[in-house]
Amino acid sequence: MFPLPAGFLLVPGGEETATVRRSLAAGMLPTAWPPELAAIELAYRGDVAGAAERLQGDDVVTRYNRFVLDPAGTPAQQLVALRADLGAELGVLVDVVRFATGERREPPVPSDATGEIAALVCSAQAAYAMAAGRIGDAGRALAQGIGAAAESAPGLAAQLMATAAGLRRDVEGPTFAVVTDLTTALAALASTDLAAGRAELHLTLGSVHHELAGDDLAGLRTAAENYLAALRLITIDTAPELFASAQVSLAAAYLAMPMNSASDQLRIGVAMQGLRTALTVYTRETHPSEWSSTQLNLANALVHAPSAHRRDNLVEAAGRYQEIIATRVGLDSPVSYARVLASQGNALAQLGALPQAAAVLQEACSIFENSGDDDSVAAVRAVLDEIARHRALTGST
Repeated sequence: MFPLPAGFLLVPGGEETATVRRSLAAGMLPTAWPPELAAIELAYRGDVAGAAERLQGDDVVTRYNRFVLDPAGTPAQQLVALRADLGAELGVLVDVVRFATGERREPPVPSDATGEIAALVCSAQAAYAMAAGRIGDAGRALAQGIGAAAESAPGLAAQLMATAAGLRRDVEGPTFAVVTDLTTALAALASTDLAAGRAELHLTLGSVHHELAGDDLAGLRTAAENYLAALRLITIDTAPELFASAQVSLAAAYLAMPMNSASDQLRIGVAMQGLRTALTVYTRETHPSEWSSTQLNLANALVHAPSAHRRDNLVEAAGRYQEIIATRVGLDSPVSYARVLASQGNALAQLGALPQAAAVLQEACSIFENSGDDDSVAAVRAVLDEIARHRALTGST
């Protein structure tokens, strides 16, 4: 349930480690680690190399843990011996780890394992079924895993419940039944230290409320509350992609809310700052699709947001549109490309750069005409007519 590879490590038995084992099984990090678990502690802190250096010895648990930290570096014959030495119940973990790390193509088959070991096998089978599009099989495997882990590893059971709720959301879309499942899963995770899992669940729940809300202010506020809850659980350093996704989602909710008072401008500012923050994670090289959509959202916000720095905002928006246009990243169709052109043309027109605006808008109009998008053609032509009238009145070229 904890980030890999640490989450797959075995904690040696004994009275000295009992408290740690109980904490981890409940999904909580121990307040103190005994000296004999120094390597395990380092792995949970993200120091995999340091953990590997500390794992000395030839006992089966140490050998297994060294394999977890370096699955690809363990020879096949050693894996056979390791699986046998772990015994009938724990040996299946070797195949679970190999599947999770891509060293094995198919998940392990059900074995005599019980409790959290059986739940991990079920989780692997669910992941395999989801990848193959066998949603029903995935749901059944998750339900079996939840039942297996409920008593011995309640934290793992809660995490599998969250996965099942997310799966239902993917299948059914935004429904009130999905809201109920997600809320139940969040309650199960509430007492754990699984911050990233809880944040991801808040993000999913927020997106469901967001879709259900439409233009309803109360629904948008509920969505925003969940996005904010996600952001309180993680940072840009601990979970950068999740953090960026929550920032983008929060911005979308804020920008969809109606402007009723001057104080609402603060919300718009927070939204735009969130989009800027997301762009420090979503770069054109690492996340091209997310970079493009976030750039576009920020540019649109800059154009429409009320501000004392209106001209600066328009200049920045035009530049961001141009970056998308120049690369065409995320623009999978001529119409999507034309829409960005039209947005840039509008920004340039508001800046008074009428010749440049007209050229961009004419290109957009031509694409819309060829695509049969009559509504967009009419909208762009209306702006072009306004530009033509203004140029005729002022005598500009």
